[in-house]
Amino acid sequence: MNQEKIAILVDSGCNVPNEYIKKYGMYTLPLKIIYKDKEHLDGITIQAEDVYHKLEVEIPKTSLPSGEEIERILDQIKADGYKKVIVVTISSGLSGTNNICRLIASSYDDLECYILDTKNISIGAGFHAIQAARYIEKGMSFEEICNKLEKGVPKCKVYFVLETLEYLQKGGRIGLVASLFGNALNLKPIISCNEEGIYYTVSKVRGRKQSISKMKTYALNDAKDLKKYNVAIMHGDAKEICEEMVNDVLPQLPNMDLFVTGQISPALGVHTGPGALGICIQEIDE
Repeated sequence: MNQEKIAILVDSGCNVPNEYIKKYGMYTLPLKIIYKDKEHLDGITIQAEDVYHKLEVEIPKTSLPSGEEIERILDQIKADGYKKVIVVTISSGLSGTNNICRLIASSYDDLECYILDTKNISIGAGFHAIQAARYIEKGMSFEEICNKLEKGVPKCKVYFVLETLEYLQKGGRIGLVASLFGNALNLKPIISCNEEGIYYTVSKVRGRKQSISKMKTYALNDAKDLKKYNVAIMHGDAKEICEEMVNDVLPQLPNMDLFVTGQISPALGVHTGPGALGICIQEIDE
């Protein structure tokens, strides 16, 4: 255990890879995936492949963790001897998880909690948890880590493209993205999170191939003047295209530190549908 006894808690929508969860002893808070006949815990009792396989039959709903589950995990953190906890969640503009964690954590007098609203999604949120763990490893104080995390929120950018906007629209996560435009013209939006952590359209491109190419251009432009950065290339049921992107993009990112790739969590897959592809660049200021 680190000197200040600081724990890290992440929600499952942050997509922190299991290797980092295990390496740094992070605690995880699973989102819920709700079908008509059964409720699942994101990534625990249901996997992404299961969600995609069932989408044609039923599009499930997703939900934030219950207050009881958050209390259970915070109680476990306390029982394990920790005195402070950094809670990292996906954007409060996309999920109520951040707000309920903040509310419940405020009732713990003997556990100092810092709740980070990443204003981001998937690994764009999860990278902050990994950085927090690295800061702890370096021996930084709790206060210093919290300050660095807060300042780092706008330094992490995710771009993603979808096969269809149907799932974002049906799940109520469409944000500022126009859901009905361009079908006849095959216009595909490149989507990101704005300063409030809400989805918005960065640009519209005709056709999937061109939208993927343009998305890569945005990410590479963001990285070109940075001295050091973390990179993630993620997918939702689009492994082959993701691998092609990795092979194309990584040689163009010489100052990369950490690299993460893989499938997004089942709960995020509910809202994006099959064919999602995304790139994240996180500037590191150490």
